[in-house]
Amino acid sequence: MAAKHNFRKLTIWKEGIELTKETYLTTNTFPKSETYSLTSQLQRAAISIPSNIAEGTAKRTDKHFLRYLGNALGSAFEWETQLIIALEVGYISNERFKHLEIKIQSIQGMITRFMENLEKNIS
Repeated sequence: MAAKHNFRKLTIWKEGIELTKETYLTTNTFPKSETYSLTSQLQRAAISIPSNIAEGTAKRTDKHFLRYLGNALGSAFEWETQLIIALEVGYISNERFKHLEIKIQSIQGMITRFMENLEKNIS
């Protein structure tokens, strides 16, 4: 059975990939002492967003897909929290923070709206 959704065509997946690339560029400037801490946490949370979306598209029902979208949304909020920490400890500038904050909040909104649309189809 083919997947109901093609993750490569989903804007939320594409935006998640872009966020992941920006995360790697941003964390490359973090101190080496953060390699196994905040750097790793941000990278793993970023990777989790498009990965959960992609994995969810392979599920047979929208109800199961919603679970993976929920995980992606959770990772997006986790990532935003870690971004705030990076700002608070001085690893990123206010300008970089604002740019990335807008991106993550946009992704959070897109995932939420996608979930709401799927939920309408289930009801």
